[in-house]
Amino acid sequence: MATPLTGSRKRKAPAIEGADASSLSEGPLQPKRQKRLVTRRSLVYYLKGREWGTQSWEGLQGFEDELCRYTVQRLPELLQERELALGTLNKVFASQWLNARHVVCGTKCNTLFVVDVLSGQITRIPLMRDRVPELARAQPSCGIHAIELNPSKTLLATGGENPNSLAVYQLPTLDPVCLGDHNGHRDWIFAIAWMSDTVAVSGSRDGTLALWRMDPDMFNGSIAWHNDAGLPVYAHISPVHVETLPRSSTTSSNIKVRALAFSGKNQELGAVSLDGYFHLWKAQSTLSRLLSIRLPYCRENVCLTYCDELSLYAAGSQSHVSFLDLRHGQQNIRPLCSREGGTGVRSLSFYQHIITVGTGQGSLLFYDIRAQKFLEERALAGQDSFLEPTGRKLKLTCGRGWLNHNDLWVNHFGGVDEFPNAVYTHCYNWPEMKLFVAGGPLPSGLHGNYAGLWG
Repeated sequence: MATPLTGSRKRKAPAIEGADASSLSEGPLQPKRQKRLVTRRSLVYYLKGREWGTQSWEGLQGFEDELCRYTVQRLPELLQERELALGTLNKVFASQWLNARHVVCGTKCNTLFVVDVLSGQITRIPLMRDRVPELARAQPSCGIHAIELNPSKTLLATGGENPNSLAVYQLPTLDPVCLGDHNGHRDWIFAIAWMSDTVAVSGSRDGTLALWRMDPDMFNGSIAWHNDAGLPVYAHISPVHVETLPRSSTTSSNIKVRALAFSGKNQELGAVSLDGYFHLWKAQSTLSRLLSIRLPYCRENVCLTYCDELSLYAAGSQSHVSFLDLRHGQQNIRPLCSREGGTGVRSLSFYQHIITVGTGQGSLLFYDIRAQKFLEERALAGQDSFLEPTGRKLKLTCGRGWLNHNDLWVNHFGGVDEFPNAVYTHCYNWPEMKLFVAGGPLPSGLHGNYAGLWG
């Protein structure tokens, strides 16, 4: 049962300039929305409209789908980087678009902030504290590894000041709603997935999955959110269900949940653990395990994504991406090799049939699932020719970012001036055709950051 904490020592989180509820929620379609295509001021749509006839919505819809598929495949080679300055923050581990202009990020130095990708302005968001802050301070801070928005984009889930606790904020204001610090995880939260607008699952280094249910009254105005001093008040909640990952016979150490991905169509939750296994759970009012599979490449499986269109999971390891199509006996797509010097696949995302791979070498690769090959660079074959594939894999390389030239850098890394920035997180804003990419130097001892807007 959620109970409010009176007098929490947190200031009200600043609202994001330029953000409004309409930009973050999916309202009902307006009347006659379907005629939008035939009235666009585009020569392409005008000619297609004449070809199909203005009354043929099905034909134009099919053309738009075809055009979208073409755009998804051609966009990566057109992207150009603009670096964003993040000051002295250390390694961005997680990011999500809030709207067309703002991205929320979490860092290794336990900072939650919003960056305006147009102006570069950074707004820090206060973290929520446990009811017993002394216990939180006893936990070494690993940073914020996960940020997820619920389906309606009205709530944001991430970590608290204590990395073991789940923090939920309301959008678009980023006011604190509740903190999961009762009877939850005993170690750092590495992954979060929303199963509905009010139910989330977190995965921890302690080898457990915790299912949290948010009471709608907490964010519908039925609780007084501010005390007499004007400080925000948030509820403290407990998980409604906790499951422990099964231990294999070869596992000698504790199993660590590293990444989660949810299938809304099948109501199933996938999880990867650092002992090299993929686990599948039926996600309803509780979690019930369906299966556990040993991954073909089991070293450093740190990211997982799911494609609804293809009903396909993809898990990233030290050198490969493994695919799991559970409809057809676990796996019928051969793994892809990142070929990036064994530095690892650090982030993954699906959009239609293209999977984007962020590596530890500071590069982005793009893989076509249907063709089962990487997208290739294109060049003019002749003066009167169209762009033709060159046979070279398309690779976008991130900029230098910022690196702290401290004593550790001098003594342990020989004062090397440049290190590739691992792409720990990336996220697309497809309506704007933009890609946000962030991370930092791969060696754990180095302090630095990278963020860039590709468009």
